[in-house]
Amino acid sequence: MRGPLTSGCKLLGSRDCQQAWICPPDLARCQPHSEETETERDVAEVWLSPEQSACSTSYCLSKAMQLALLCPGTDSRMYSTPPRERQLERVAVMGGTHGNELCSIYLVKHWLQGPSELQRGTFAATPFLANPKATKHCIRYVSQDLNRSFTRAFLTSQDTRDGPYEVRQAQEINQLLGPKGSADAFDFILALHNTVSNMAACLISDSEENIFTMHTCHYIQKHTQSPCPIYLYGCPGQESYALQSVAKNGLGLPPSSHPHRVLRADVLSHMRALVACGLDFNDLFNQGTSFPAFDIVAYKIIEPVDFPRSPCGELLGFVHPRLQDKDFFPLKPGDPIFQLFSGEEIFYEGDATIYPAFINEASYCEKGAAFYKMKKCTFSIPPLEAPVASAP
Repeated sequence: MRGPLTSGCKLLGSRDCQQAWICPPDLARCQPHSEETETERDVAEVWLSPEQSACSTSYCLSKAMQLALLCPGTDSRMYSTPPRERQLERVAVMGGTHGNELCSIYLVKHWLQGPSELQRGTFAATPFLANPKATKHCIRYVSQDLNRSFTRAFLTSQDTRDGPYEVRQAQEINQLLGPKGSADAFDFILALHNTVSNMAACLISDSEENIFTMHTCHYIQKHTQSPCPIYLYGCPGQESYALQSVAKNGLGLPPSSHPHRVLRADVLSHMRALVACGLDFNDLFNQGTSFPAFDIVAYKIIEPVDFPRSPCGELLGFVHPRLQDKDFFPLKPGDPIFQLFSGEEIFYEGDATIYPAFINEASYCEKGAAFYKMKKCTFSIPPLEAPVASAP
């Protein structure tokens, strides 16, 4: 295969036919936390709840025997036990999806020169630079956001010769690491990003229904010292659009509070440690380790909230100082969210407490998002059984 993505990159192994596994949790529940306990002191639970960190195997297993009580507005239902996964041997680490996120870019460039850091006993992850043209010019994208270009409509578009560069690039990535939704797709993708928002070491997945990814998140939370809140971006009925959705399993890693077009030693080291932790979990799983059920706190997206704007789209104000950098803190009705240039304050008028995320993310202003409203949920994730040995 020719094209900018494949230059300097190698493809792992042959495409053995494997069963794609993105299944619903065995018996998951999502419960909004009561408002009377949601003070700013709850921020410790935002990062890692005491119930989660102290959870015993027997406690978690008993929780997994309940009905699936999903977020309010959805039906309760019982799920069947997920099938046993095979070893995950075809793993990719993607950087430069956005060409101005330098930590991900330079880590991947380093690993392309010497990938030994990505090798484990049961597999060797392959590094890829996702958006070479945007990377060359140190811009987020050339024509459109690559990380919003992995829907089936874009991936199956026939009119791409003169179309957006990122659509052509998404199709090439899909051919190389997919096809999306097929048995031939890569087993796991770690997609590296940066954000200017105060998101801590946020772990991004489309849904709690991917059991392997949720176990990966849980392992990273337990084996890193920094807060690692889980951000679930999928909406009911919406197809997953991100790069990692090409693989059977995927996780986004965007260490936060980092300006674009800047290379910071602390952020780069943090990202490196998160990647190592995720690969370690994959290796333990491949070695035959089973992982018990657990309860975990995660944040599900509700909707974006745009800046105050004039009829012609001009900004009329900015994120309120009391909201700035309060990602994953509770936001109650009546709390200030914006301040107009005139000095007037705008307050949150919702009916319930929500948890804002990606507050004032620079690249989301064009998407009409000053922040995203999130719902805080607790999920009971079923156990992950040791994998079936791959055929010799």
